[in-house]
Amino acid sequence: MALLSSIAGPRDLDRLSLAQLDELAAEVRAFLIENVARTGGHLGPNLGVVELTIALHRVFDSPNDPVIFDTGHQSYVHKLLTGRQDFSDLRARGGLAGYPQRSESPHDVVESSHASSSLSWADGLSRALTRTGRKDRHVIAVVGDGALTGGMTWEALNNISDDNDRNLVIIVNDNGRSYAPTIGGMARYLNRVRTADTYRNLHRGSDTLSRKLGPAARAVYRGVRGGTHGFLSRFTNNTELYSNLDIKYLGPVDGHDLGSLIETLELAKEYGAPVIVHAITEKGRGYQPALDDEADQFHAVGRIDPVSGTPVGSAAGAGWTDVFAEELVAIGEERADVIGMTAAMLRPTGLLPFAQRFPDRVYDVGIAEQHAVASAAGLAFGGLHPVVAIYATFMNRAFDQVLMDVALHKAGVTFVLDRAGVTGPDGPSHHGIWDLAMLQLVPHIRMAVPRDAARLREELREAVAVHDAPTVLRYPKGAVSRDLPAVERLADGVDVLARGEAEDVLLVGIGPMAHLAVDVAERLEAQGIGATVVDPRWVVPVQPSIVELAASHRLVITIEDGIRVGGIGTRVRQVLRESGVDTAVDELGLPDEFIDHATREQILEDAGLTAAKIAQNIVAQVLGTRLPVARQTTSEIPIVGEWARSRGDA
Repeated sequence: MALLSSIAGPRDLDRLSLAQLDELAAEVRAFLIENVARTGGHLGPNLGVVELTIALHRVFDSPNDPVIFDTGHQSYVHKLLTGRQDFSDLRARGGLAGYPQRSESPHDVVESSHASSSLSWADGLSRALTRTGRKDRHVIAVVGDGALTGGMTWEALNNISDDNDRNLVIIVNDNGRSYAPTIGGMARYLNRVRTADTYRNLHRGSDTLSRKLGPAARAVYRGVRGGTHGFLSRFTNNTELYSNLDIKYLGPVDGHDLGSLIETLELAKEYGAPVIVHAITEKGRGYQPALDDEADQFHAVGRIDPVSGTPVGSAAGAGWTDVFAEELVAIGEERADVIGMTAAMLRPTGLLPFAQRFPDRVYDVGIAEQHAVASAAGLAFGGLHPVVAIYATFMNRAFDQVLMDVALHKAGVTFVLDRAGVTGPDGPSHHGIWDLAMLQLVPHIRMAVPRDAARLREELREAVAVHDAPTVLRYPKGAVSRDLPAVERLADGVDVLARGEAEDVLLVGIGPMAHLAVDVAERLEAQGIGATVVDPRWVVPVQPSIVELAASHRLVITIEDGIRVGGIGTRVRQVLRESGVDTAVDELGLPDEFIDHATREQILEDAGLTAAKIAQNIVAQVLGTRLPVARQTTSEIPIVGEWARSRGDA
């Protein structure tokens, strides 16, 4: 790793010959395989952009020339070339983030890892630089072909083409895949470009000729080659789409040929107006296990053996996604009207088994969540029942469609939100912590949160039985919680999980947090405090039995894996007040902050969402001596006799 260790910043690339840059690329790949295998992370995408990122930083001057990555999961090479080569704690607390992060480096501009937004950022930033007299600076957006299926990309391109007086370079990293193979008309168009023999052979030949020319001749060649693109497009139809947008097109260029990349990017840099550089790359490049992985070419991996690519470590057991996938297939066998829909996440959301069993009953619309939701409303109106499976964090993008297209029209659409709550190492933009607060604003929506596999199965069936309103089912990332049987199911479907000897505290555990609530109740009972634990199952609307139980208890505690501001606890409090119940309510959840990457356990500990901290705080409340949770110790928990005397029982 001699060359890589000598790179402290992008300008260190200037002293390297083309042969040395190729050697550097090999070192970077070896580094990525070795380090990501140990920590887990996005391996395949980064192996595919090694040469592209090296060429980008060789030609442009980051951070003076801002580089914006669309989604950012392919930014590992960028981090290595900008002075961040300690990957020992990648995606762990205190270590490098898995996406661009401003606190790490001035070279990181945009932190959001939601796709299709980079061109809007680049449009605004390039306009700002021009208007403020800094037109000599370039803005570079690196966007994958998968992100071109997102509507924001085309809204941005429409506006970029309207103002040519700025230095804006759009690099299309075209590997034919987002998470999985890119779908739709755009994918078919780009595939024709990749496989056009005439253009590909001519382009390869011209690049070979260019490298044989001297500096002066190469300058002439560049001008000639730039002028021939429009002529060639008449025969190959490769640039028709972009020329119609009135944006200069360069390419396609081999995304693993450093010489061709550097020359093409230099042309783009000199153009003085918005340019699209179309680079053909290979996801998982240089690592055979990734290339052999037909599913997603090692898009994101856990810890693996670096030689074989096989996972290491103990299996965590069945996941929430697996349970959903299995039950949806069972429902599909019974109901021909049930349709699956997703936004470029067929495999990770669990819809693949359904698609394999019913290939004509699943629609993958690409990275287009808004379209997916509005289209689902149309499917429902046509007599079908769509099950839209999306990561909870990406559901934020389609709120307007849920509100105005689905709910307003009383459409029976079921939304299944995977990776809800704290997701851990992927950081702020991937935590699914806003869905409970956001979606409960929708009139007549019904929201369920299963606590275990059995409840997931039954609540999914209950959700798809609703035909006159949107329903939501949400669950977290990872292994499914152990089954937690109820001691009683009330008439409105609320499960009672524990009943104490006295009705002192009502603990409302939302979904998987019901396990935590039971643990808290046991600790309270050990201190002589009677606790009742319930799982509402359907958290919106608030069920009548929750109101009745709250009226008979001295304190209500709600526990949820979402932001506490405007969360389910807030709704419970409001319903109690409307019902004339004045029992005190304490809503426990996550802070209204952007939460950094860390393990789920670390984040819950920070938020005070542990059994010990919650029990300590409850005891302090019921005794009227509330203490700051962070300062409490075991010695501060009142003994049974003190609590009994406070109730008049001693």
